Amino acid sequence: MPATPDSAKSDAAKHLWHGRFSEAPADSLMAFTASIGFDMRLWRDDIAGSIAHAEMLGATGVLPRVDVDAIVAALHQVQGEFDGGTFAFVASDEDIHTAIERRVTEIAGAAGAKLHTARSRNDQVATALRLFAKRELSATARRTLALIDVLDRRADDAGDAYLPGYTHLQRAQPVLLSHHLRAHAWAFARDVERILDAVARLDVSPLGAGALAGTSLPIDPTDTQRRLGFARVFANSLDAVSDRDFVAEALFTLAMVGLHLSRLGEEWVLWTTEEFGFATLSDRHATGSSMLPQKKNADIAELARGKAGRLVGNLTGLLTTLKGLPLAYNRDLQEDKEPLFDSLDQVNRGLEALAEMIAAASFNADAMRTAADAPAAVATDIAEWLVARGMPFRQAHAKVGELVSRSLASDTPLVDLVRADAALGPDAAALFAPGVAVRRRASRGAAGPAAATAQRDELRRTVAALTARLA
Repeated sequence: MPATPDSAKSDAAKHLWHGRFSEAPADSLMAFTASIGFDMRLWRDDIAGSIAHAEMLGATGVLPRVDVDAIVAALHQVQGEFDGGTFAFVASDEDIHTAIERRVTEIAGAAGAKLHTARSRNDQVATALRLFAKRELSATARRTLALIDVLDRRADDAGDAYLPGYTHLQRAQPVLLSHHLRAHAWAFARDVERILDAVARLDVSPLGAGALAGTSLPIDPTDTQRRLGFARVFANSLDAVSDRDFVAEALFTLAMVGLHLSRLGEEWVLWTTEEFGFATLSDRHATGSSMLPQKKNADIAELARGKAGRLVGNLTGLLTTLKGLPLAYNRDLQEDKEPLFDSLDQVNRGLEALAEMIAAASFNADAMRTAADAPAAVATDIAEWLVARGMPFRQAHAKVGELVSRSLASDTPLVDLVRADAALGPDAAALFAPGVAVRRRASRGAAGPAAATAQRDELRRTVAALTARLA
């Protein structure tokens, strides 16, 4: 943005506070406080709020209809300029809200100067940000549902493929691949629910609260609430202009999505290594090395993991900003937008990139099966086999643990020790056959095929309900 003399900045400032001050704003003040560099993305929401405000001023008789018509026509012209990419910012535009008001006044003249009647930038900004958050969080929920759909479809594609389930990143028990993929889908379904809950709580119109105490003019805040599609209108003007709980909550929900993306990404980093070999990325969703010709790197998965820290930082940064603010508005609240914008951008890109990556990847069922059929993965089944025949679980656990220890110490296959044991024998040894252990996982929500269909159907009912809420 080109520099302009203080006189030009002073002319712009006259629209806001010129009556109180005898000197133009210092360049350092304008440089440090201007937010136009990032809040310009609120232009659509500011115009919507301004149109609703102007129409309300006309409906209540605060402004004559001729002025309202001129203001609304000017606002539509400004919207067209933004849509067409022709809106011209000037150096004195401190934020998107003053930029739009400046342009409306240029177009509508004296009528445009009446747009800010009974309104403060405090309730104006809060309104635009809530409109933005409603729309963009809903879009993030849709992208999250799209990733759930990819995981669910790949789960169907997996058929009877199975792999080791892990605790402490050590092989524990075999699980169906479909079960593993849908485990991530359930986490993302909770994210969608959290997003929708957050949207429901932020669905409050603050317009009409003024700077902090409302106005003596006969406005109707419920009129603007209805025009803007908010579910409710504010109850307390001080709270309305100072509340940024909704931004903090949005950042938390986005951080949770990011944490789940990170956890999913971490597994794909592991699965696509030669050491695991469970999956292979498409060439379109992997990167190479500038030095090592053989490399195929899971950069999408790694960045999904890496950006989680950034998302958590955005949340903790805003919480720290908010923790000591007295009522009502303080300029500190300008710091609410950049973390929100950034978290939305990073999460949305991550959701889309991981969804595409997983949709295009291929699974190595043989490698998964070989790892899952390792003898140690049957240990719990042997213990449960003994429990089913009357042995207390702790005793069965100790017995099988002792057999595992002997197998490791003597380099004797565990299956041979089980077959030779008087309390076990050939029937128990049969549990070591490939695929037997995973098929035994039959309890509700378990990792075997007996529970898979019910789980799939329950997930799809949950997704359908979330989709209906979003609609």
